[in-house]
Amino acid sequence: MWFFKAPEIVYGEEALSYLGQLQGQRAFIVTDAILAKLGYPELVIAQLKDAGIPAAVFSDVEPEPSLQTVRKGAAAMLEFEPDWIIGLGGGSAMDAAKAMWILYEYPDIEPAAINPIVPIGLRSKARLIAIPTTSGTGSEATWATVLTDTEERRKLGLASREILPDLAIVDPALTANLPARVTADTGIDVLTHAIEAYTSSWHNDFSDGLALKAIQLVFNYLPAAVNQGAKDMEARERMHNAATIAGMAFGNAQAALAHSLGHTLGASFHIPHGRSVGMYLPYTIEYCVRGSDPTRYGDIARFLGLPAADEAESAASLVAAIRDLERQIGLPLSGRALGIDPAAYESEISRMVLLVEGDTSVTMSSRVPNQADTVKLLRYTFDGTPIDF
Repeated sequence: MWFFKAPEIVYGEEALSYLGQLQGQRAFIVTDAILAKLGYPELVIAQLKDAGIPAAVFSDVEPEPSLQTVRKGAAAMLEFEPDWIIGLGGGSAMDAAKAMWILYEYPDIEPAAINPIVPIGLRSKARLIAIPTTSGTGSEATWATVLTDTEERRKLGLASREILPDLAIVDPALTANLPARVTADTGIDVLTHAIEAYTSSWHNDFSDGLALKAIQLVFNYLPAAVNQGAKDMEARERMHNAATIAGMAFGNAQAALAHSLGHTLGASFHIPHGRSVGMYLPYTIEYCVRGSDPTRYGDIARFLGLPAADEAESAASLVAAIRDLERQIGLPLSGRALGIDPAAYESEISRMVLLVEGDTSVTMSSRVPNQADTVKLLRYTFDGTPIDF
């Protein structure tokens, strides 16, 4: 027995105005300093005023939010006593809001102990709304949060079905002015979520269709979203929808090897999450099809109309299509192209192998690497060498 979980979703033009229909006493907005400076919290506050709900803003969330920031935000919540918590931003703000919510309701809980098995008992004080301002992480539709332990230089992937947002507001207008670089990084994250959801060991009938649709949307609309920006709001809207669709897919089927490698690279060298996992994605497909059933990668290739005379050709076609897409949107295709110092990278490999092993996503891969293979994966991907083992 298992569960398919998804939030209530309000999407499309003027979706943000739905906040004016909320019923509640106080709202606590979790965001970052850049969005605060750009006035995004005021857009939310204006809608909340229509509902008669006062709001407080916490804008100290950093990229890859730390446990220390989460505890600081939870302390502010305890003082304000909201019954609505709103995560406004990219994955960092939404993930931080989820974790702060837990500590607001249960201040003594140890975040590292959060898991899908042990009940928490949320919603005695507040409910959660997620409002993404980037089209990538899918955090608005998942029951996971990723935090950074700055002392141990590692990422913590925490999961509980209880931290799934009650409501996701998916308004494309909030993404209109995203820089091309951010659009590319987050967009390739969508593709990675969807492909890994479709091919993970937890794939299921409920997530498969969502994953395939998200993959199709990314290939059709990401280049225009990156290169045209606000001039092509259809592409913006379709990518915003794709991010949430992929979030529902991998939220119920899990991510896999590219995410384990990407989490490790991000924690070690502060590379943006989407750029990290996107760089690894074609290599992990090459690796998986050499040691596991390639049929599901072939399914994706056939769904996209790529050359697929047999499973070997279909997998190669998919890898080639991903690399072509990444070139179109200006993404680096290797660790060296990311600008990482080779000596620094090599010195971190032993530690990175252990981090990959400890990341829960790796166990969802259709082929789980041993330590020797992980070392080779890290070295091959740094140099841009196609996987041959």
